Amino acid sequence: MLELIIKREKEERKIALVENEKIIEYYEEKEDDNRNEGNIYIGVVKDIVKGMQASFIDIGKDKNSLIHLKDILEKKDEKKERVNEDKKIEQIIKPNEKLLVQIKKDSNERKGARVSTHINLPGKYIVLMPNTDIITVSQKIENQEEQERLKKLVKENISENNGAVIRTSAEGKEKEIIEDIKRVEKKWEKILEESKKEKQQGPRLLYKSENIVEKMLIDLIDKGLERVIVNDSIDYNEINKIKNENNEYKKLQILVKGEESIFEMYNLQKQIDKINNRKIWLNCGGFITIDKTEALTAIDVNTGKYVGTKTMEDTVFKVNKEATIEIAKQLRLRDIGGIIIIDYIDMAREEDKIAIEELLKEELKKDRSKTQIEGFTKLDLMEMTRKHICSHKD
Repeated sequence: MLELIIKREKEERKIALVENEKIIEYYEEKEDDNRNEGNIYIGVVKDIVKGMQASFIDIGKDKNSLIHLKDILEKKDEKKERVNEDKKIEQIIKPNEKLLVQIKKDSNERKGARVSTHINLPGKYIVLMPNTDIITVSQKIENQEEQERLKKLVKENISENNGAVIRTSAEGKEKEIIEDIKRVEKKWEKILEESKKEKQQGPRLLYKSENIVEKMLIDLIDKGLERVIVNDSIDYNEINKIKNENNEYKKLQILVKGEESIFEMYNLQKQIDKINNRKIWLNCGGFITIDKTEALTAIDVNTGKYVGTKTMEDTVFKVNKEATIEIAKQLRLRDIGGIIIIDYIDMAREEDKIAIEELLKEELKKDRSKTQIEGFTKLDLMEMTRKHICSHKD
């Protein structure tokens, strides 16, 4: 059973996605969290930094946001066409000019947000990309025929000058995709209308992206989410409103439990307490360690107590195999994003390396987030990237 359990406390809410009594995703959302990723603004160009081919943009926050040249130029499908960055940013934008921008990466204590003019507006089955003709399909849809069918369907039903990323949830759907395109395009039209209103000269917010719970409901309703359990009337009313407005949510159960008992189910608190542990033991006796730095996350695999019963190669492969399954779980559970380097125990057999890489790809298919595996480097380190599900200040 797939369940969403939300515990609201004084100044925060804890959100656990639980599958068969085990937490597979966990988030904490504080009331004063200033999460803005996905928000769309009218911004005003401030200082242009020629040496960086970038500019600071005032979007009405304490810190000005930053935009790079490539995020102003027309969006291209980089698999087919190289972005021409020979132009100078001062030729493209001028100080005090207004720009329609979206936050791509939230601000932190040191830096303002990173913004782009390349808008992504998510729906249930597509992500709308206005002002481009690019139509791509989620890499998790592997069937070539289905990819082509989806591209053709979207191309025939999307408005001119709009592109889209077709989401994994679109697989096998038709009528629902067409309805989703109309719904998201209508949302975009409202944003454009709002942007043209001369309410004020300075920067302003045009569109606020969904919160964590709203995003999870959109993503999970067709992945078997059966019930939501909350401890507060605010969350109950919010989710019940979404349920009443969408036929797809009719079978979703919404239950209210007392604050003290909600995380006693399935020993959730014990599971939560372990989430930030640096060391995670494997069933075989080996372990992995997870260390975050500003630049990347390093994961190290160790044999630990496991000595094996056969050859050294078999011992190493067993630990690496168990570690791979656990690493995929931990990336999702901790919502680790950015560059990830995995230092596996050295494997002498080439076929073992291939098997480990394929296993990692397979396990990451369970992750709702976009992941990309680059493979083993010359130093035998596995290199990959993962996109945060939720914005983090790290």
